[in-house]
Amino acid sequence: QVQLVESGGGLVQAGGSLRLSCLASGRTFSNSAMGWFRQAPGKERECVATISGRSVVNVSAYYADSVKGRFTISRDNAKNTVYLQMNILKPEDTAVYYCAAATTFFAGIRSEAYTYWGQGTQVTVSS
Repeated sequence: QVQLVESGGGLVQAGGSLRLSCLASGRTFSNSAMGWFRQAPGKERECVATISGRSVVNVSAYYADSVKGRFTISRDNAKNTVYLQMNILKPEDTAVYYCAAATTFFAGIRSEAYTYWGQGTQVTVSS
């Protein structure tokens, strides 16, 4: 049974940092794209960052314009874990953050491309 479990969310003041973790179990995702999505109240779920599966050359990452330069996605394949380092947080970053895993090397930013999802972790940024 595949499970994705997020952790690291919480309440932080604007300008602060948080590091989200997503531990995958039930299968290995080292060759699969993984992503972080978020959904704020009353808004649609949006892609925040994605990272491609392991490559002999390098791993490619995508960031939404709203988080570029502030957030960093990374993965530790030995631990079957993906991270989202969030710096210079803003109140508009407040949302439930979801980890997602695809079954393909690349998956893009569409949520439909991801097969497995975590339950989400709340991130609240106070002004």
